[in-house]
This record gives sequence, structure tokens and C-alpha cells, in this order.
Amino acid sequence: MTFQTILMAILIFGFLIVIHEFGHFIFAKLSGVVVEEFAIGMGPKLFGYQGKETKYSLRLIPMGGYCQMLGEDAEDYQRGSFNSKSKLARILILSAGSLMNLLGCIVLLMIIFFIVGVPSTTLDLVERDYPAYEAGLRQGDTIVAIEGKDVDSWEDVTSQISSAEEKIYSVDVLRDGQLLNFSIASKFDEELNQHRIGITSLREKSIFSSFTNGFKQTFLYGKLILESIGQLFTGEVSTDSLTGPIGIVSVVGQSMEYGIVAVLNLAAVISINLAIFNILPIPALDGSRILFVIIEAIKGSPVSPEKEGKIHFVGFALLMVVAIFVAYNDILRLR
Repeated sequence: MTFQTILMAILIFGFLIVIHEFGHFIFAKLSGVVVEEFAIGMGPKLFGYQGKETKYSLRLIPMGGYCQMLGEDAEDYQRGSFNSKSKLARILILSAGSLMNLLGCIVLLMIIFFIVGVPSTTLDLVERDYPAYEAGLRQGDTIVAIEGKDVDSWEDVTSQISSAEEKIYSVDVLRDGQLLNFSIASKFDEELNQHRIGITSLREKSIFSSFTNGFKQTFLYGKLILESIGQLFTGEVSTDSLTGPIGIVSVVGQSMEYGIVAVLNLAAVISINLAIFNILPIPALDGSRILFVIIEAIKGSPVSPEKEGKIHFVGFALLMVVAIFVAYNDILRLR
């Protein structure tokens, strides 16, 4: 691992953790909770500033951070304490970190789509020696229907043109205001190991398309992550496939070889992973604390702080065991 790779990994993790903790911070402030300290990093303090109510600090280890609220881990109901607020307010404060990571993923993907553009149904390249060109399609044509079915996006085009088998497609295109129809047979590409007709989309750059596609891609990533978590429990995916910080640093190095877009995309994936993982009802994580607030609402009284603390402690210990196991696998993969 190079110094640049480690530095980039620290910047990515640092940014994502800071926005996570800032989510807790801003929602706590809006709810009237006293934030005693907002720290970036962990370990010994390098720099500190005491504000009117909150101490802001920069700490030695450039990983992690925290938002320490008044009475957060104690049976404290004084004015301004976390426990003095309504159940809804507490749930919002606890979920705010994941909401910020979700928003971070959307924003990062929006930036990516604005840089590279969004695929449209207009053709940028029609490859010679491929069926689309031979049939008569040309650069600038806009595909409006395939097999009689309207297409509104490039995803519609790729989903309707199967790469698994050879087939003749009826394609309607708009050219200079005129609607034209072409019959195009797919051709097997040995290099890509799939059937193609030989067309490439023209990418369009706009704030609106970047915004909508940022949301769509975030939803897709979230869906894939949840499916993977489900497959871990069913045994369809092995625990050996789990990757921790060490493995991610290695992936950061690989993404840097492909440029800033690949690095931003990796940061977006990590951000949505953090959002989902932290909201799961796993002891010691935000999701578990939200669960305790819901239990309090159902039973009419809070769970004993001692019992909740013990559960979080056991959960944290188990997370550390998992972290060691994942780190061990990461190291083996690096050898």
C-alpha cells in the first residue's frame, strides 16, 4: 500500500464519519439537546475550542469521531438532556447519522453523473462491422421503441436487447424528425462474450438528470446491499467475502488507478453501506438504540440503563470479534 492510498482511505473514511456524526449533531441541536463535545478523530486531543455550549475537538487518530450529548448514556432527564426529549425526537437524532450517509451517497453519485453524464436514448457511436450499422442506424439517431415497446431511458434499451442469445430486433428510431424502423440481428462479441448490435449511448450532462440518477443509483446500491445481507444469513454468500477497513484500503488503491470517478463511486458505496449497517438493530449501533426507544414506547417505560448498557457492551464485544475475523481475511487476501 502506498502513502497516497492510505491518505485517500483516511480522507474517505474521515469524510463519511464526520458527516455521520454531524447528522447526530445538527438534529440534536435542532431538538434542543445539549451537545457536550463534537470530535473529529479519536484518541488524544490535538486541538480544542470551547463554544457557547459545545466543545469542538480534533483528535490524534484520523479515524472515527463522536457527538457526545448530555445524559446520552445515563438515566438523566434534566433539561437539555437526550433522555428528556420525546421518543420521536430521540429516534430522529439516532437515525440522523445514517440519513446523512444516505444523503452523502446521493450527492457523491450526483457529482459522478454530472462529470460523466447520463446515458440517453440518442446514439453516440454506431460501430462499423456490427449489425446496427449494417442495418442503417447512424450516430445521432434516437431510439424510441424496441419490439413495439416505448423506451424512455438507456436502461430500457439494454434491458430489451438481450445479450444472452442471438435475436432479430425491431427498432424504431427518430432521425431529423422522421420515424424510421430497422430490423437488426444481434452478433456475438467473442471479446465481451455476449451478443451485441453495436451501439453506444450519447451521455447528456444536466443537473436534473444527475439529481434523478443519483437517487436511482443510491436505491439500486441499497437494494443490492440488503440482498447481500439476506444472503449472508441464508448462507448463499460466505462470510469470507466480508471486507473490512484493511480490504477497503486495498480497493481504494485499485480505484485510484481508474481516476477520480472510481474513487467517488467507491466512497458512495461505502457511505450507503455505513447508512444501512448503522441502522440495523445490532447492539452498540444506532439501530439498536432506536429499537430500545421503540420498546420504551410499547411498554410505557424505558429499559433499565444497566441492562441496555450490558447489551450494548456484549454487542460491541461481538462486533470486535467479527472485525478481527474480517481483518484476518483481509490480510490473507493481500498476501
